[in-house]
Amino acid sequence: WLTTCWHRLDPWPDAVAGLERLKQRYIIAAFSNGNVALLVDMARWGGLPWDFVASAELFRHYKPDPQTYLGAAGLLSLAPAEVMVVAAHNDDLMAADDLGLATAFVPRPGDLGPNHQANQEPARPYTCVAADFGDLADQLGA
Repeated sequence: WLTTCWHRLDPWPDAVAGLERLKQRYIIAAFSNGNVALLVDMARWGGLPWDFVASAELFRHYKPDPQTYLGAAGLLSLAPAEVMVVAAHNDDLMAADDLGLATAFVPRPGDLGPNHQANQEPARPYTCVAADFGDLADQLGA
């Protein structure tokens, strides 16, 4: 039961509406170390409107390995500079930034537990820093 609960996570309150706005202007994709089945189940459960799910398992490497970021961009026939990685985790964003991908930091307080202080602030100047997905959509003109 503990592992299946990951398949039924409720999205953050701003996620679906923000993603719907972003989808009107951009290709939106889930990009995770979770497997494809997990990402599909999460999308169906939470109504997440992804155009594509990119699991690190497709590349047999896991984030923050460069092959995952570059591989996901390649599957969409996009150059790294044409892709934005949006995350609440600085390690994901720093790896993407180091490879020339655009980056957006959206903090998720409590994401790692109530007493965990990591990822409350951006670790470096990313392309965008947004309060939530609605704010990100505003910043990106969606």
